[in-house]
Amino acid sequence: MDSLSRNILSVLLPFSVLFSKPSWKKALTLLLGTLLCAGKRTVCSALRAMGLECEAGFSKYHHLLNRTEWSSLRAARILLFILLVFVAYKHSVVLLVDETLERRRGKKIKARGYYRNAVRSSQSQVINAMGLKWLVMAISLKSPMIKRALALPFFSVLEPSKKCDAERNRRHKTSLQWISQMVLQVRRWLGKARLLI
Repeated sequence: MDSLSRNILSVLLPFSVLFSKPSWKKALTLLLGTLLCAGKRTVCSALRAMGLECEAGFSKYHHLLNRTEWSSLRAARILLFILLVFVAYKHSVVLLVDETLERRRGKKIKARGYYRNAVRSSQSQVINAMGLKWLVMAISLKSPMIKRALALPFFSVLEPSKKCDAERNRRHKTSLQWISQMVLQVRRWLGKARLLI
């Protein structure tokens, strides 16, 4: 990791506070391996890309993803402040929210439900698909080099289905309620900054 440039490290190092020192080294190895590997981006292919396919503690890299506890909310906050560097000081922060469907099946996937598949549906025909519904918040950035504004995602929330909330005796929140909660969270992070949504 010593060979990484200062520019790359300036983007990656703020996230080190989310992990212990040993976990951070594994997370950095997996991240760089994922960027370098070709084909499916799995833990095994990431480690192969980093030349670690014969590593004795191979399973510890898998444990990083399914056992290590870290806060995705803190990660979102760190990423937001990294992205804000690219927003001119006098400009307002423009937030965009989109929903995306992650197709998942299986007994262990609890928050799944049937949702409208926006890609396959048309005005005359609605097609539903089973999966997890994610709300993704992005910051809108304009660059002098590109005519269109860019939407850079930094914050995502899983929206459980009505059935899942009923099984857990929780009040079901609509997409609008989840988005309002996300906006309030970002407003807390930004303090007095002006938001256009």
